[in-house]
Amino acid sequence: MKNIRTVHLVLCILLLAGTFQVTQAQIKVKNLQKHINYLSSDKMKGRETGKEGSHKAANYIEKHFKKYGLQAKGEQGYRQPFMAKVTRTKVADPERPSDNIIGFLDNGAKYTIVIGAHYDHLGLGNIGGTRDSLGVGKIHNGADDNASGVAGLLELARHYATNKEKEAFNMLFIGFGAEELGLLGSKYFTENPTLPLTDVHWMLNMDMIGRYQEANGLAVIGYGTSSAFPKIFDGLSSSIKFNKSKDGNGGSDQTSFYKKNIPVLFFHTGGHDDYHKPSDDAPLIDYKAMEAILKLEIDVLNNSMKQPKMDFIWTN
Repeated sequence: MKNIRTVHLVLCILLLAGTFQVTQAQIKVKNLQKHINYLSSDKMKGRETGKEGSHKAANYIEKHFKKYGLQAKGEQGYRQPFMAKVTRTKVADPERPSDNIIGFLDNGAKYTIVIGAHYDHLGLGNIGGTRDSLGVGKIHNGADDNASGVAGLLELARHYATNKEKEAFNMLFIGFGAEELGLLGSKYFTENPTLPLTDVHWMLNMDMIGRYQEANGLAVIGYGTSSAFPKIFDGLSSSIKFNKSKDGNGGSDQTSFYKKNIPVLFFHTGGHDDYHKPSDDAPLIDYKAMEAILKLEIDVLNNSMKQPKMDFIWTN
């Protein structure tokens, strides 16, 4: 009887330890809220490339990459500096300094998965791109575009850095600068990669994942860019509706990787009336749906690590 009780106690401890380990790595809504509230606050003044708010956002990403123990994989620590240029409209200072913020989870693997999201936005609407002509001069907080994607990036980084598992692939997490000026950060990275692009398994991009609409569902763009994606998605389900689209080319940072013959997926909850307007604010974010989206992404990422090096298919 004593031996049976001992075995039972050991099993309970192991189960509790396993539960704790899983809980530790799960997506936390409170973290998503914290990240989005900070990045889309008025004090960031719309995170315009080259301005203080954008630099603060870059610092925020770097701080969390350090906190999670990711290796610096930029050209200057976590940073990959580059010069961006405003071209949509005339401004007094078109040349702007920006940074990609790059953290590496080294699992000792041959190949690496890239996970990215851009952190810049439109500032006060003076650099072009605003959809509200009466809003020029007002802060465009960009809670959905793209504080939501950065929050997802940071939570995925935390998940994989703290789950106490050694995955079969490395992971490279990138906060891209100057996306709103023409995908400039991701273009710069793919032209000046800090690890060989031939070693990239595939790339996951998050841009506007905070305003899920049941009628439209989540768009998963790039499904046709590798023959492996149908196998990866086979049997996957979610509490939210998602629609798979084949083309890898589109208006966000995955396009830069697609043009380098790298399979991509772009997760996007679609346009809305507040897109590129001062009204894109944190209270409008659907955090429950965001949590479901990130859990789906984890399932996709985990399934992709069961595949050999993925092939690339040009979809245009």
